[in-house]
Amino acid sequence: MSQNNNVNKQQAAVKAMQQKPKFDFKQYGMLIALAVIILFFYVLTGGKLLKPMNVSNLIFQNAYVIILAIGMLLCILTGGNIDLSVGSVVGLVGACAGTFIIEWGWNVYLSIILCLLIGIAIGAWQGFWIAYVGIPPFICTLAGMLVFRGLCLLILNGMTLAPFPEAYQRLSTGFIPDIVEGFMLGGKKFNLLCMLVGIVLAAGFTAIQIITNNSRKKKGYDYQSTASILIKSAIISVVIIGVFYLLARYRGIPTVLIILGILLAVYTFFTQKTVKGRHLYAIGGNMKAARLSGIKTKQMMFFAYTNMSFIAAIAGLVFAARLNSAAPTAGQSFEMDAIASCFIGGASAYGGTGTVGGALIGALIMGILNNGMSILGLNSNLQQVVKGLVLLGAVAFDVISKNNLIQLPFGNKKKA
Repeated sequence: MSQNNNVNKQQAAVKAMQQKPKFDFKQYGMLIALAVIILFFYVLTGGKLLKPMNVSNLIFQNAYVIILAIGMLLCILTGGNIDLSVGSVVGLVGACAGTFIIEWGWNVYLSIILCLLIGIAIGAWQGFWIAYVGIPPFICTLAGMLVFRGLCLLILNGMTLAPFPEAYQRLSTGFIPDIVEGFMLGGKKFNLLCMLVGIVLAAGFTAIQIITNNSRKKKGYDYQSTASILIKSAIISVVIIGVFYLLARYRGIPTVLIILGILLAVYTFFTQKTVKGRHLYAIGGNMKAARLSGIKTKQMMFFAYTNMSFIAAIAGLVFAARLNSAAPTAGQSFEMDAIASCFIGGASAYGGTGTVGGALIGALIMGILNNGMSILGLNSNLQQVVKGLVLLGAVAFDVISKNNLIQLPFGNKKKA
């Protein structure tokens, strides 16, 4: 009897230790870094960074980076693989859109669909060589970078096509009309729809976080403390409402923000809630073990690279609409921005680790660095140095935190 009591006491002690709140610094480190960078440039620029017009410009300027980072994340999850051809695909799709719409006068929406199909065909071509022939992704996409850039130059013949019709430009530079025209707040024009959308998104995000955490707790999975969830939800909700408040003070919700929102929601659900999405993580963790467990690794690799070019086609359409032209130099070095965004956002260079939300944070860090340094008038060469050091620091942080060298008191609970 005494022995049973001792065992029960030991089990209770272990359970209590496991349920002691701890804050997972690894999970929130990049979010904290983003907040620090925003505050830093807000002070240095005298508040210009967060002026309503500049916030809208930040979204327009970085939409293509966020879009590409979403697709690049899926490639990285498969084992640290990357796609070097996405910048060239962006340029090629933009060239096709310019040719169809400006030069040949085709219907805008038909041309958009054709450009997306071209992106899928490019991805299927590269996915075939990578998944079924066995060519390393680095080599195959490096070849693709050269081939598709060459095709872009051939289609445009070295010339820039412009301008696009207004219906196409709205894809990237338009705004959603307000529900109440001419609504005023504090003597200034205010977009009521934008503010309401921000509040609804913040409330929805908080509800999803609480429901998901409770579900994990009931199923016996790792879950977070209530305090951790509430703090995280409160911070992100304030950020969401703050961003939409600033947008409401300008012209409201940019059209491209709707595209970003749909892509972020769909791919977050796919990676976190679907079997195929979890297969990508399994492949990155151990491809041989994943294959032996019945996962169709070749099909998943084919999907990852087909999807990447499809995403690059969307980015190409958005970027061409923003520039209001199809230029032969469009998309140069875009692949580096996408790769850096994923790694800064917490994706592992070895695969199997990373989230869509993390890629978003990484892209925002890159965008705010670019915008802040441009406002300050820093030399473009110095900007490259700063971005390189930030990338190195983010990967170093990931390595250090994985070795449990950084830990703060408050955080994840693990059910016994």
